[in-house]
Amino acid sequence: MNNSRPVMNRSARTWAHVILITGIITVVFPFLWMLATSLKQGSEIYTISLIPQKPTFANFRYLWERTMYGRWFLNSLIVATVVTISELFFDSMAGYALAKLKFPGRNLVFLLILSTMMIPTEMLIIPWFLMFTKTGWIDTYWGVMLPGLISAFGVFLMRQFMQGMPDDLLSAGRIDGLNEFGVWWHVALPNVRPAMAALAILVFLGNWNAYLWPVIAIESSKMRTLPVGMSLFSGEAGSEWQLIMAAATLAVIPILIVYSIFQRQIVEGVALTGMKG
Repeated sequence: MNNSRPVMNRSARTWAHVILITGIITVVFPFLWMLATSLKQGSEIYTISLIPQKPTFANFRYLWERTMYGRWFLNSLIVATVVTISELFFDSMAGYALAKLKFPGRNLVFLLILSTMMIPTEMLIIPWFLMFTKTGWIDTYWGVMLPGLISAFGVFLMRQFMQGMPDDLLSAGRIDGLNEFGVWWHVALPNVRPAMAALAILVFLGNWNAYLWPVIAIESSKMRTLPVGMSLFSGEAGSEWQLIMAAATLAVIPILIVYSIFQRQIVEGVALTGMKG
């Protein structure tokens, strides 16, 4: 009986490794195919071989020289970065107020904020469009960014994390002479870094990949975000899959960078939380 346990453990580990490796291959293979296709010439894209016979960067040069891909990339970067910073600032501030400050109607305000999460985005498209048409913000950065500068989900996430923070830490900050803004900035935020990192990843990815509202709010070619520009470009490129894959490869790079940066911060925050025990 004692000898059977190590055998069963090895067998379980082996099957776990097989499942994990299969999952990794399933996830990674499309990205490898995308990258390989972006480096191929037009005559190679229908070959079975994954590795390009004559790798070329001509597809990437075509995007930067013959299209407005660089401008679309910059537009998406501006929108995603500004909205992410805005949500981290306002959502964390609102979450702190709803979790740690006592004022009349606090729970009612929180319920009203949560209730907005039940409204589908599609129902807000027409009111947004009419409002931004009157203000002249259609086809502008503000018109694209304004609906996402603060979110109910972000407020909810930050409030839940803020509630788990000991009140003694905040009181110590007030005793040291910090005003309420200083307590939020110097005491509360450093203790919710995992939540901030998770929210930053979700918000940045959501705005980097946003399509529905930008395609309605944007009229000129120079103001297109990357998803809108790539959608129209893929229709123009037709069967030139090497160009489409080159565009997709470049679009993935900021996502990988943001995820790798904030993933480390999430792990660090969880480890520090465990050490505080």
